[in-house]
Amino acid sequence: MANGSYQERRAAIETYFDRTAADAWKKLTSDAKVSRIRETVRAGRDDMRATLLSWLPADLTGKRLLDAGCGTGALAVEAARRGAEVVAIDVAPTLIEIARERLPRDLGPGSVRFEAGDMLDPAHGDFDHVVAMDSLIHYVPADVVRVLGELAGRTRGSILFTFAPRTPALAVMHALGRFFPRGNRAPAIEPVGVETLKSALAAAPALAQWRSQRTKRVAVGFYTSQALELVPA
Repeated sequence: MANGSYQERRAAIETYFDRTAADAWKKLTSDAKVSRIRETVRAGRDDMRATLLSWLPADLTGKRLLDAGCGTGALAVEAARRGAEVVAIDVAPTLIEIARERLPRDLGPGSVRFEAGDMLDPAHGDFDHVVAMDSLIHYVPADVVRVLGELAGRTRGSILFTFAPRTPALAVMHALGRFFPRGNRAPAIEPVGVETLKSALAAAPALAQWRSQRTKRVAVGFYTSQALELVPA
């Protein structure tokens, strides 16, 4: 994808998660004690991960799955335990190193390959399923649609992703984030209305053979995200 806004935002995300937030993210994605605010984020992410995994087949033996924006690898490990051959990609090399350190020795019939890089790199090959949990929330809606269109061209089955739904509470948190020192700010979340996004997906030529199916919002304290499933029409 040559789109400039995607590449610029991707670079900002890499810098933030690979440097500023790496230690905090390592702690958040473990069972270490965290603040009450981060406890809600952890609980929300656990709920969302469980939702996305419940939308995948119970038996993934022989299936290839792309975990696009895998973070420290929790979802990738669970998919591998169902038998999937998982390619787990994240923009931040530090998070990939944490994921490799945490990878259990016994994954049953599946496997996981962790790599730092671009989730859109065609060298990753084709997939039966793609999961992008909270990895698209920092991109403007137009780029989200472009990303999904590119992934659809290499996917045979479902694409499961999350986005930031436009809600009053999320708008307030988004505004408060502007008061943090510039060096400590996470890349801005880009909220979008559910129906607005669905309409944009339906109108995208690259997604003409796909349709929206299940959706679920998870809102726990300071965590708000919405899952959407795309399947071949």
